[in-house]
Amino acid sequence: MEETKGALLQELIDTVSEISSISDYKCTVRKEYCNLARRLKLLIPMFEEIRDSKEPIPEESLKSLISLKEALQSAKELLRFGSEGSKIFMVLEREQVVSKFHKVTACLEQALSGISFEKLDISDEVKEQVELVLAQFRRAKGRADATDVELYEDLVSLYNKSTDAATDPAVLRRLADKLQLMQIDDLTQESLALHEMVTASGADPGESIEKMSMLLKKIKDFVQTENPDITASTRGKSLPSSCSGQISTDGNHQSPVIPDDFRCPISLELMKDPVIVSTGQTYERACIEKWLDAGHGTCPKTQQTLSTLALTPNYVLRSLIAQWCEANGIEPPKRPSSSRPSKTASSCSPAELTNIEILLHKLRSVSPEDQRTAAGEIRLLAKRNADNRVAIAEAGAIPLLVNLLGTPDSRTQEHAVTALLNLSICEDNKSSIINSGAVPGIVYVLKRGSMEARENAAATLFSLSVVDENKVTIGASGAIPPLVTLLSEGTQRGKKDAATALFNLCIYQGNKGKAVRAGVVPTLMRLLTEPGGGMVDEALAILAILASHPEGKATIGALEAVPVLVEVIGNGSPRNRENAAAVLVHLCAGDQHHLAQAQELGVMGSLVDLAQNGTDRGKRKAAQLLERMGRFIEQQQQQQHALVQAEAQAPAQAQAQAQAQAQAQAQAQAHSHTHTPAETQHTQLSTLMNAIDG
Repeated sequence: MEETKGALLQELIDTVSEISSISDYKCTVRKEYCNLARRLKLLIPMFEEIRDSKEPIPEESLKSLISLKEALQSAKELLRFGSEGSKIFMVLEREQVVSKFHKVTACLEQALSGISFEKLDISDEVKEQVELVLAQFRRAKGRADATDVELYEDLVSLYNKSTDAATDPAVLRRLADKLQLMQIDDLTQESLALHEMVTASGADPGESIEKMSMLLKKIKDFVQTENPDITASTRGKSLPSSCSGQISTDGNHQSPVIPDDFRCPISLELMKDPVIVSTGQTYERACIEKWLDAGHGTCPKTQQTLSTLALTPNYVLRSLIAQWCEANGIEPPKRPSSSRPSKTASSCSPAELTNIEILLHKLRSVSPEDQRTAAGEIRLLAKRNADNRVAIAEAGAIPLLVNLLGTPDSRTQEHAVTALLNLSICEDNKSSIINSGAVPGIVYVLKRGSMEARENAAATLFSLSVVDENKVTIGASGAIPPLVTLLSEGTQRGKKDAATALFNLCIYQGNKGKAVRAGVVPTLMRLLTEPGGGMVDEALAILAILASHPEGKATIGALEAVPVLVEVIGNGSPRNRENAAAVLVHLCAGDQHHLAQAQELGVMGSLVDLAQNGTDRGKRKAAQLLERMGRFIEQQQQQQHALVQAEAQAPAQAQAQAQAQAQAQAQAQAHSHTHTPAETQHTQLSTLMNAIDG
């Protein structure tokens, strides 16, 4: 009972402490939410005195404290939404927000009222303080601050307009000012808040949240157009997550329209450090890191579950953005040196740290059972949150887990490699894992482990290869052949893990030849055509990288890839059409056989459509192919014209040749009748001598 009492009171203290750490409430609810948080903080002395008291808690008061624990959890969620939620939502759905606030305060007041303070061993000062809090809750019940009617009406007016309808700039200016959405940072936070609401809705946000997103875009476009100086100064000082794309030489010039592919789907800003998540979507690094740090495990745009939280730099897109900026007279966005602190500190409690030490002691044990249990628990702890990942690594778990990669116990091996995968999500841990010599052990698991262990080994290699220098280390370790094997024979999840790892590794030029020699191209071609098509996206993405390598180009061409590529260009998804065109561009470079084959298969119509309606990269690849096709067709026509001319000229040439031969014969005959007597005599003598010799 004493242990239950202590745990309950400590939980109440921890919850209120978490509430106290929440700050920066949105302007639309700031006053009410600050008051609530302040009142709850005053309850901590009561909880501490009850916890330290030797007296038992009366049953009724204990039940009320349990109810209070649930009410505090609801209050924490409410206040967190007040700090991180959407300002636009809080205004438009004011009644819903107020109703929830009153419901939470009513639950808190009811739970506090059930505690018999006179029967508890607490001081008079604390008792008076809690009674004051209770009185404030009772007075606040059913009361709400006055609504800003003009703000609400402006938002409703804009919310109900069609997307193409003109909007009064004065309304947009008032909204941006009252909602405090005048800086890019604020607009980015609002965009993130709306994305989180989409996630909470189970990827089915409904019309209201979509319209709120459109409303935010209108405000954002207005702010960027109306206040270029503010945007520019913000970008230069405090904006790690965006670049507004303003012309740097003259703030009065109108900004060029930023291509959608260059904007982060979260912040809607020009990306300066674009990275790819496991679903293939690209985001600004700072924005997606903030999303992941908030505990989300899904892709914000597609709502698909992320198979890994690793981020891969999108070098191609970064280069295209720089070229676009240069072409439009815009200062290219500078990539931040690091969007995260160089060293992350853990904030685990002493009890949690003690538990980690106990698990590490078991890892060092000679008992296989202890090792298996400890590795399994560390695997789960490392998956749970960032603090655990930091604390586990700081405690020295990584070398111990690396040692277990070669264990004959398949379950322990699986736990160990998966724990390393989860730990590698933390950027600081990646170098620690590499420096502990983990790569050979991970490759061993990739070759010899259970299917789940092999899948997680592949995912670990992908996570580690996010760091460019690790691509070289992993490629040199012999990891590529077993990855190709897993891509060929693994489960669907295993194939995807292998594909993402291979894609990342082959960004480094030195690994492309290794992958081709390991037989990845035939496997990729088979995945392109197998029923179900579950790996088409991944296969084409890897082929697009390998086609730029001489060995890759030769192998792809030898496997009769052109018909498959032409089919995808005609009927594939936008991204797959783009990648298929990219492969075909490389195959057709200096190879008229592939050009002729693609032309015969009717690729021209599909390329014209791709050049008009494809992604930006797809349009460029289609234009390149159309230009080469045009030159090829022109050469064919010139050759055909020359052949026709040659055929037309052949009879005349033959007649002229015959006439020349007849003339030569006539001349020879005429010449034979004009011999001198000496010549005639010499000829006769020669004939006679020949006859005698014969």
